[in-house]
Amino acid sequence: MQEESKTLSNVNALSNVNISASGIVDVDFGVGNRVIMPVNLYGCKIGNHCFIGPFVEIQRGAVIGDHTKIQSHSFICDLVEIGSHCFIGHGVMFVNDDFSSGGPAGGDRSRWRSTKIGDRVSIGSNATILPTTICDNVVIGAGAVVTRNIERPGVYAGNPARWMRSHTDPATRNSGARNGDETKDGNFRHD
Repeated sequence: MQEESKTLSNVNALSNVNISASGIVDVDFGVGNRVIMPVNLYGCKIGNHCFIGPFVEIQRGAVIGDHTKIQSHSFICDLVEIGSHCFIGHGVMFVNDDFSSGGPAGGDRSRWRSTKIGDRVSIGSNATILPTTICDNVVIGAGAVVTRNIERPGVYAGNPARWMRSHTDPATRNSGARNGDETKDGNFRHD
């Protein structure tokens, strides 16, 4: 009797809740893609030969380039464009609302900002990408927070993310950012 009463109270509590199923709705897929369920993909565009891991959400208006892999638990919001041959690690979060008015935009899309990720960009697990532009050939370290545009290929890490080294120059390996790497507007210089 007590178990039946508990079940009935749960049903009554849910009667005031609008429950929506997750899944794949209105997605423009290229060819040769692999999606591991469960996912929540809606109104987005996925290029050719992409991989989408489980528990990923890609919102309306997001665009994913060819041969890009998105690992589990990542969130890609509206106004995000990811290039080709990219890797998005586990739990990466993209943000389109920078709270510029001191609080959330409250669904006012006119106050959201876009993010553009170039080609051959790898983003490590649990990184957060604020509305920015990231050029081609960049690695973002795990847990990094990208707050400014990245205009110079290389490896970036930290909070806020800073240039660490180039991909190929052993002389800059583990040397950290040098003076003059940032432009006056706070973005990173592109060589």
